[in-house]
This record gives sequence, C-alpha cells and structure tokens, in this order.
Amino acid sequence: MRILIVGAGAVGGYFGGRLVQAGRDVTFLVRSARATQLARDGLRIISPHGDVVVTPKVMTAAEIEAPYDLVFLSVKAYALEAAINDFARAVGPATMIFPVLNGMRHIDLLTKRFGEHVVIGGVCLVAAEIDNEGRIVQLADFQQLVYGERNGETTSRLQTLDATLRGAGFDARLSTDIMQAMWEKWVQLASLGAITCLMRGTIGEIVAAPGGVDLSLKVLDESSAIATACGHKPSGTLLSKHASAMTAPGSPLTSSMYRDLRKGAPVEADHILGDLIERGAAHGVPTPLLKAAFVNLRVYQGGLPKS
Repeated sequence: MRILIVGAGAVGGYFGGRLVQAGRDVTFLVRSARATQLARDGLRIISPHGDVVVTPKVMTAAEIEAPYDLVFLSVKAYALEAAINDFARAVGPATMIFPVLNGMRHIDLLTKRFGEHVVIGGVCLVAAEIDNEGRIVQLADFQQLVYGERNGETTSRLQTLDATLRGAGFDARLSTDIMQAMWEKWVQLASLGAITCLMRGTIGEIVAAPGGVDLSLKVLDESSAIATACGHKPSGTLLSKHASAMTAPGSPLTSSMYRDLRKGAPVEADHILGDLIERGAAHGVPTPLLKAAFVNLRVYQGGLPKS
C-alpha cells in the first residue's frame, strides 16, 4: 500500500517512522519547515522499543500529484480543517482515510467532505511527544493501532490494511466493532482530560485532596452516561479499570490535554469535551462537571495569543 502520513508529529511520526523502518511505502505530508528539519536530521524516535533514525520521503501539499491507498490522519482536532484541504488531492475513489483523532466530530467532517465509504474507524494508543530537538519521544511502552470498517464488516480492503500494518514494530489489530472502541476511548480520554485540566493536577494530586476521589468518579460517570445514551455503553470491566486508574493514590497520570495546557499550547476542548457534552444534552444527560471543565478550557483557550 502507498501510505500518506499527514503530519510528522508525535503520533504520525511514531507510527509512520516504524512503518518506514519496516520497509513500507510511506510518505509524510508536512509543512516546509518540518520537511527541512527531517531532511537535515532524519526522523528520530526515542523509545523503550528501540531508538531509530530514518530518512523518510516527505512532500508538501502543493506536491501531491496522485491519490494514495491510505491516508493516515493524526493531527490535532483544531488543525483538522486545514489538514483536510492539504491532503484532499491525495484522496481518490479507492483511498481509505484512517483517522486516529479522539471523539467523533472528525468522522462527521471527513464523511461530509469525502463520503461515507472512504473513512474507516480508528483508535490509537500511544504516549509520545516531540521534544525541543524535534525528536519523537515515546513516554510509555504501549503502542497500538486498532482499525475497522465503521459498519463492522470485514472487507478485503481492511484485510489488506491489516496485512500491511502487522509486523511493523507495533501492535496492530483489526476490529469488527471499531465504533465501540472509539467511544470507549473517548469516555476514558474525556474523563481524564476533564478532571486533570479542571483540577490542574495529576491523578495522585487530585485524589490526595478532600473530595478528589468522588469528583474523579463522578466525571467518569458523566462520560459513561453519555456513551450509554448514545448506544455505546462501556463494559463494566473497562469502567472498573478506568475508575481504578483515576483514583490511584500517588499516581503521576495526566492527560495529553493537561500536558498541552501546562505548555501554554492550544487544547482540543471542543472536539473532546464540547462535542461529548452536546451529544449528552441531546439525550437529556446532565453533565455539570464536564461542562465546568469545558468552560474552564474555553476561557484558557481564549486567553492564548492569537496566531
């Protein structure tokens, strides 16, 4: 498969770099400054699974000449609309768009632009960031991509994708219930993001404060209630796992949204919290804590310097 990775940030750079290392046909769609950096230094990964430097194929939006078999999309939600315009010429009738953004709003935007058939479902599990030298640093050892047709079918194109991604240095899994997997990740991410951003601390710091455990569990309850109302009730096993993680004494656990906030960077408040709250409101689900976190983040976002 000819694969176009949109962006060479922490997520796209990590999985794309591993695919390059495994000999797959990968090109990165990047801005000119990142293209210059990659040409000079290579794409550098620092990881518990082994450090690597690869020299990938790169291009800018103006250089796209033909469709790709797969467009792997891992940009931040607030950069999605610009990214869609950048990679549009890479999408043909046989292209699959594999987005690993969190939540569901990106699915609505992508299917509106490119049609239902082109867009598959995807979940990405990795903790990585770009350091001040432009290297991709993996922060924990988990690294998984899950993908599937949004209607649950096992199609030949997904089997081809599965064969391409397996054996490339990370965990890859074809799912026949990818929408449930996406909703379950959304519940976990929104809950963790809301509580850490609202309380401005790690899980350990939050649960050490009086009432912190109760608030963490109530945020998880709100997110779970929305998913249930929307037809994607999380399993009891999964909720128990999340509850334990969100109430663990001394835990250094935070969310990527909180880490972005600490850096003074933009956050995905609308995509991860705002959209979830709206879907809950449509079903009459009360979400006072999620709303408090969302308003908090919108105020924060409004105070950032305008680019």
